[in-house]
Amino acid sequence: MEQNKIPQATAKRLPLYYRFLNNLFQQGKKRVSSGELSEAVKVDSATIRRDFSYFGALGKKGYGYNVEYLLGFFRKTLDQDEVTEVALIGVGNLGTAFLHYNFMKNNNTKIVMAFEANAEKAGTDIGGVPIYHIDELEERMQGVSVAILTVPATEAQNITNRLTDYGVSGILNFTPARITVPERVRVHHIDLAVELQSLVYFLKHYPLD
Repeated sequence: MEQNKIPQATAKRLPLYYRFLNNLFQQGKKRVSSGELSEAVKVDSATIRRDFSYFGALGKKGYGYNVEYLLGFFRKTLDQDEVTEVALIGVGNLGTAFLHYNFMKNNNTKIVMAFEANAEKAGTDIGGVPIYHIDELEERMQGVSVAILTVPATEAQNITNRLTDYGVSGILNFTPARITVPERVRVHHIDLAVELQSLVYFLKHYPLD
């Protein structure tokens, strides 16, 4: 099935399914029901069955889903066998945390370089990832097409312009700034302060009890 026929909401849930299925596989579990998946990833069973239906009838009534088959299917769908190299821009507190973590649980993405305006950090490395001065951005990118943005909001658009001029195709923006990019570039905005504020609002106004 062509990827562009999968709804974007479904596509965003695929990594959640993959991570849980991978954990099950590591534990030696052979099958899983949509109810178990629902409880684990906090998505209702009907939505899970609908998501899976876009890829054909993967489950069997009364049996559930074959974990190994599903894992292989989603690995292929998510290109888990193909590593995507990522550049991190901004080695402050959040950027440093990313370098220490470096998506070790997600084996198809890897931060391979970082850039920072602080000259004292340039020329060092964190978690084995080399840190270059921001002035070397275009010279060092070496074909990397995805970037994580963890710079001050005031610098976000300027850095974004340099990244898009270089030719990146995707930016994960952790700054509060709403950056502008060409149509060919996809941006995902993640504002941790807004997400936390939203969580508190829902806890207050839509309690689960």
